[in-house]
Amino acid sequence: MQLELKMEQGTLVVRPAGELDLGIAEDFRNALDEVLDQGAVKNLIFNLSRVTFIDSSGLGVMLGRYKRITRTGGQVAVIGPQPQVRRILELSGLFQIMNEFRNEEEALAKIS
Repeated sequence: MQLELKMEQGTLVVRPAGELDLGIAEDFRNALDEVLDQGAVKNLIFNLSRVTFIDSSGLGVMLGRYKRITRTGGQVAVIGPQPQVRRILELSGLFQIMNEFRNEEEALAKIS
């Protein structure tokens, strides 16, 4: 998995690529928590456009960060999941709690 993290307007934009599964879940969680522990993050955007697969471990990392961000009044958004990833997100119920946007610009405008 490749991971790009970028801060924009108090929002952490997370751009993973590849598979978000058990094999990388701990590294993914640690990378996100390292930035979140600095305390400057209000909102979180997961840009999943380059994610080819996600399993329950990847979903768990996303859900854990969702809980952490929303506890302090922030919002979490999802951008551009590929069809197979989108289907898993739908089945898991993640879209019941996280908004989906077409692109990062739209998400930043709506949640910042």
